[in-house]
Amino acid sequence: MPVQTFPPNFLWGTASSAHQVEGNNFNNQWWAFEQQPGAIWHGDKSGIACDWWRNAEADFDLMQQMGLNAHRMSIEWSRVEPTPGRFDRSAIDRYRQMLNALHSRGIKPMLCLHHFSNPQWLEAGGAWERAETIERYLRFVRFVVGTLGDLNDMWLTINEPQVYTNHSYLEGIFPPAKKELISGIKVYRHMLL
Repeated sequence: MPVQTFPPNFLWGTASSAHQVEGNNFNNQWWAFEQQPGAIWHGDKSGIACDWWRNAEADFDLMQQMGLNAHRMSIEWSRVEPTPGRFDRSAIDRYRQMLNALHSRGIKPMLCLHHFSNPQWLEAGGAWERAETIERYLRFVRFVVGTLGDLNDMWLTINEPQVYTNHSYLEGIFPPAKKELISGIKVYRHMLL
């Protein structure tokens, strides 16, 4: 049997979600959901999570030691745009530090622009059920691409839109914990658009 090999430019990597690793993401709907009794198994909360916001570089060192050359990470919308139309420069600066840290270790970043979390202000206004969210999301995307695009050339626009829609609006196990087919259809359509 012939030996199978991967091409020399093949990317071996890892992936993370901002809310799951950064810690202290207080401004998104997942944090609010976690505060509700019974919403999360055993009442667990993300809290400090893996403390990436202060120390992602320690994991980047481990990635480098493992010989990885790629990492997909998400940008937390609620950190970057904590209120509608107001962008937090310090959040972008921290993401720039992370991207530079990946590059300095020979790890190619891929940025995910939506990984299941919405700013609370967006959620309060109906989030992806509302057609207006398309333009609000595009405003956020344009800002992120304009401020981080020089350090990134692989993009994931929306992580698993079918999972988000199904779990959030059909099964009701992700926030906003609805079981409404019509809402789910609207959400999926708006994400696709």
